[in-house]
This record gives sequence, C-alpha cells and structure tokens, in this order.
Amino acid sequence: MLPSWFTSRMLFLGVFAVCTAMMACGYWLQFALGLEPCPLCMTQRVFIVAVGLAGLVATLHDPARLGTRIYAAVMALLCVAGGAFSARHVWLQSLPPDQAPACGPSIDYILDTFPIMEALEILLRGNGNCAIVDWSFMGVSIPGWTLLAFGGLLALSAWTLLQPRTKSR
Repeated sequence: MLPSWFTSRMLFLGVFAVCTAMMACGYWLQFALGLEPCPLCMTQRVFIVAVGLAGLVATLHDPARLGTRIYAAVMALLCVAGGAFSARHVWLQSLPPDQAPACGPSIDYILDTFPIMEALEILLRGNGNCAIVDWSFMGVSIPGWTLLAFGGLLALSAWTLLQPRTKSR
C-alpha cells in the first residue's frame, strides 16, 4: 500500500523532474563535454521534452480519475515512441562498423531541406553518426540509458493507468 501523500499529482511531478534531469544531463554532455548530438539523439530529446511537458501539465491541472488516465495514456504513448527511437539507436550502435549506415547531414540541414515526412524517415533511419558510441557509463551508452528511462517512465504511466477506480482524488 502506498502512503496517502503519494498521489497521481506527485507521480506526474516526478515524471517532470526525471525528464528535466535527463535534459539537464543531455545538455551537460553536449556543452560541458563537447559531445554533439546526432539526429536520433535529437529525436529522443523531443520525446523526453514531450513526456516532461505532459507531466508538468498534468501536475498543474491535477485532474480527476479520467483525466489522470488520459494524461497517463498520452505519456505512455510518448514513452513507447521515444523508446522505439532509443531502441533503434542502440541497435545501430551494436552493428559492426562495416554494416553501419553512411554518415549523413546534420538535423538542421535535414529539417530545412526535406519535406517533413521524408525528414522523419531520415531521422528514424539514422546515419553513421548515430552508430558511434562517444560516451558510456557502466558499459551502457547514452541511448541505452535513455531507453531504460523511457521504460521506467512507461512503467509508471502503465501503473497509473491500471490503478483501481477511487471515489475521490
């Protein structure tokens, strides 16, 4: 049994805090350590921000049970999508160097030059820059940690969705 102070609002605030910490870590890696994010990294960041914003809006809104489930479902879908990009990235990093796709243009060039659907396809496919492991912690690369985080956030969202109905908030 959870303590009475642990409400869905606290959970959503926690999701927002985790996503904020993930973005802070990403910016630290980028600006303090000089690691340049690849297109798949940038795409994962978009989903981290989206999950975090959903958590923030849910915290501020503090909805009743149906609203809580809607927010949790939205966050779950965003986590699945972000996790898919992370899984693709981990897979690209696991390929032998001769099987990795060729290096491609920057994300800015892709978004400026191609129609949105083609740009999304290019981002999903990834490129040779995405296959390089620049940094790891405990043997797990950045996309691996991001995949674990999306999995944890998905589990929290699913747990919120599966809670029994209550008469009060």
